[in-house]
Amino acid sequence: MGLALIKARLAQAERAAGRAEGSVTLIAVSKVQPNARVEAVLRDGHRVFGENYVQETAGKWPEWRAEFPDAQVHMIGPLQTNKAKQALDLFDAIHTLDRSSLVKKLATLAQARGACPDIFVQVNTGSEPQKAGVLPDELDGFLKDVIAADLPVRGLMCIPPEGDDPMPHFNALGQMAARNGLSGLSMGMSSDFEAAVAAGATHIRVGSALFGARDYGHQS
Repeated sequence: MGLALIKARLAQAERAAGRAEGSVTLIAVSKVQPNARVEAVLRDGHRVFGENYVQETAGKWPEWRAEFPDAQVHMIGPLQTNKAKQALDLFDAIHTLDRSSLVKKLATLAQARGACPDIFVQVNTGSEPQKAGVLPDELDGFLKDVIAADLPVRGLMCIPPEGDDPMPHFNALGQMAARNGLSGLSMGMSSDFEAAVAAGATHIRVGSALFGARDYGHQS
């Protein structure tokens, strides 16, 4: 579909929602995309990207950051505790904080280095047993622990259950964020980002609609 068309759709969604153009951050999900596709979007001027895997990010982004020093990379996949130290060096934001052990690890590392990426807490809005994320009923207590650990929590993230109407999940996430004094809402993907913008998303994560279908057998 291409960057220009996605940006045009996003601008239209912002206008339709009565929001200022440019108020929603487009995260271009570059995980498992051929380097040529990602470089083309970088050269078109886009600067915010999303990756799922620490190892993949470490293998390709340092070189791109050297050429495009204003580029940002956001962690949008599950973060293993043993990869946390490397993640703090690689990412500008982590959207998938979801458990106490990771809170403690990130807090210790952030204190030692004197800096930390922006943090979003992942919420399992559908209470799906196979999916990562804090359960809605446990979120308020979890957030108190995150704030007590002095982590820079900016907002919440969700991935609605596949096949569900996403709007109730987006609205619920917005209510949880407002209740806890958080302004960031990382929600909405290729198939539903206009609905997410209408519900107040501050960050949308668009991959296949922008880059094309992923080929998981080809990661160069």
